[in-house]
Amino acid sequence: MTRSHAGRRAARLLSPVLILCVATLAACSSGPAGDAEETTGGWSYTDDTGATITLDQAPERVASFTDYAVGLLSYGIDPVAIFGRLDVASDPRLVDYDISDTAIVGNSYGEIDLEALAEAAPDLIVTGIYPTDRAGTLDLAGPYYGFADVEQQQQLEKIAPVVAIEIGGNGLEVIESLTELASSIGASDERIATAKSEYDAAAADLSAAAAETDLEVTMMYADADGVYVTKPADEPESALYGSLGVDYTNLSPDGDYYWDIYSWENAGQMMTGDVLIVNAEGFQDEDLRAQPTFAGHPALAANQVYSWQNAALDYSSQADQMTKLAEILRTASPV
Repeated sequence: MTRSHAGRRAARLLSPVLILCVATLAACSSGPAGDAEETTGGWSYTDDTGATITLDQAPERVASFTDYAVGLLSYGIDPVAIFGRLDVASDPRLVDYDISDTAIVGNSYGEIDLEALAEAAPDLIVTGIYPTDRAGTLDLAGPYYGFADVEQQQQLEKIAPVVAIEIGGNGLEVIESLTELASSIGASDERIATAKSEYDAAAADLSAAAAETDLEVTMMYADADGVYVTKPADEPESALYGSLGVDYTNLSPDGDYYWDIYSWENAGQMMTGDVLIVNAEGFQDEDLRAQPTFAGHPALAANQVYSWQNAALDYSSQADQMTKLAEILRTASPV
């Protein structure tokens, strides 16, 4: 992700033995994103970068970055290996899934045990790619999300072909892309339909809660350097909720991509939200109260500060997340 240096660091927080093995490499060509096909002769899938991956049969052993592994698990697909930005075993998004037989091959951004991944013998590796700007430009020369650099990505591609999901625009587009991939590798239509029904109900309820309460929500990450306020149109989750009527703090919509960044000296400029949604990986309520220039925020005084971890972008995870946000809105008050 190409943002400011501080923005890249915050994004990775939110939000990095060369194995000589024989593996089938992807055959690449241009084509529409998210297009899958399985014929007598094999399986092919065109991902969101336009690359087409072709295999002899639909992949049965999938490795994935945590953000997308959660979505695959929700559709009944058990990854053989997971690598993440944080400790995978303690990731709360995985608490409802049995990953005892899954190889954990990375617990820090860009740090992937290639030998352990190769031993898991995946047929396919799933990760994401973030646009570099509001126009949706993809940097295809750089590494995909979760990979330390291009060299590491090339090493991974020697183990198994890599498919990338674009994490940009409205969150529903990302959900549909992940769901399309899951369907192509074995998720049942019934399971997807059930999850979609739950999602639709939760979306309608969130829209109702937003209309009933008319509260402004500040979605932010904070650390010792300052406050990073999410640009709601640039983050898939907030873009989705915004389309459902949630009112997000957005002081400079035409400004820098993804973040409005404030030093602690200037943090008072963004004190407009009735509710503070603070990223779980950064400063929390007590830390914010310790900042003299922020301690007077009305939402702090009203105890309307909520720790938040962006959910996986699949129907089931987002149904739960929207239900959580609707409850927050209904229990909060204007400040």
